[in-house]
Amino acid sequence: MSDAVTLAADLLKEHRNSIDRLDAILVYTLGERFKHTQAVGKLKACHDLPPSDPAREEAQIARLEDLAKRAELDPEFAKKFLNFIIAEVIQHHKTHQSKP
Repeated sequence: MSDAVTLAADLLKEHRNSIDRLDAILVYTLGERFKHTQAVGKLKACHDLPPSDPAREEAQIARLEDLAKRAELDPEFAKKFLNFIIAEVIQHHKTHQSKP
């Protein structure tokens, strides 16, 4: 194997290791986020609050789009990602509200 190929293989391994580490961070971060949103859902259910808060969701989407731009991430992707998470959270909140 040439030096260039060895160097490329080493760089590829480093990138993949970083990707694996970041994937783990994302999963654990989402787990932590959902712990908090589940607590919010229980709180809303106890106080007969609606499962969704459109004004907050809109503000969060705008905030995430701004963060995405600063992180050089496609803001549309970030918006779709947050909308996916919000839909899941609202579903959890509705589940809490349907429990006695």
